[in-house]
Amino acid sequence: MMVTLNTRSMIFTLFGDYIRHYGGEIWIGSLIKLLKEFGHNEQSVRAAISRMHKQGWVYSRKEGNRSYYFLSPIGKERMEEAAERIFKLKPNIWDGKWRMLVYSIPEDKRHVRDEFRRELVWSGFGSLANGLWISPNDLTKQVYTLIDKYQIRPFVHYFVSSYKGPEENKTLVSTCWNLDEINQKYTNFIHQYEKKYEMDIASMNEGKKTDADCFVEKTKLVHEFRKFLFIDPGLPECLQPKQWYGKKAQTLFTNYYKLLAEPATRFFEKVIREGDDSIRRVRNFDVLHHPLMREQQ
Repeated sequence: MMVTLNTRSMIFTLFGDYIRHYGGEIWIGSLIKLLKEFGHNEQSVRAAISRMHKQGWVYSRKEGNRSYYFLSPIGKERMEEAAERIFKLKPNIWDGKWRMLVYSIPEDKRHVRDEFRRELVWSGFGSLANGLWISPNDLTKQVYTLIDKYQIRPFVHYFVSSYKGPEENKTLVSTCWNLDEINQKYTNFIHQYEKKYEMDIASMNEGKKTDADCFVEKTKLVHEFRKFLFIDPGLPECLQPKQWYGKKAQTLFTNYYKLLAEPATRFFEKVIREGDDSIRRVRNFDVLHHPLMREQQ
């Protein structure tokens, strides 16, 4: 089944996987040209980036009659956190502690409460009870970023504690997260991309895949895998089920990403340099020195 690629979501993907490595900003004309490869028109791109600007994810600047967009501090922090989780090669080693967050946000701040709840899910927290969220990972930095973002310090308490029963730690996991459902989504990802990966290996060996093709495939791959950030809490291995397909899906994603990385990057660079020859790749980034690529060497 064809996945509908939301314009705003695709822009987030491009910022996270490409633009942040090239000075962090892009001319709107180059962004429009890149997204045209996925069937997005100029009007939808301008509308989506305008929404992102109003929501505080990006800032803009004018140079002559050209508009450039770049990540805000909040947007940059979100992109870095997402990249760290997407490209994580090994699960965290658990210290045996649970991070517990308790909140009681007033009814007149319901919209803040709803947004805060969505952010907690994205960060990897699970709901143990009404207003009580837990995670085995050290999310202290993320918690305080969210507390300050939504200005809710008077309504939140944060603890680091040990679980003393009467059940086992894995019981807490099964209460907070539907691991069977997450496992099924990983299985679906594997079924969808395993065959595509093998086919693309053959196509590239035969010289049948252009740089533009690789850019589209790689961006779609990251876009699809990024969805797991919204459902997978990133549990330490000792808390995962015996049959956990997240590891297999991560390996498939990593290998496929490596396969497409160089030609996809060539196409991206070609487009942005045609639009603005002042754009340069940030010196501390090279596709061959990406964490995934280092694993290959």
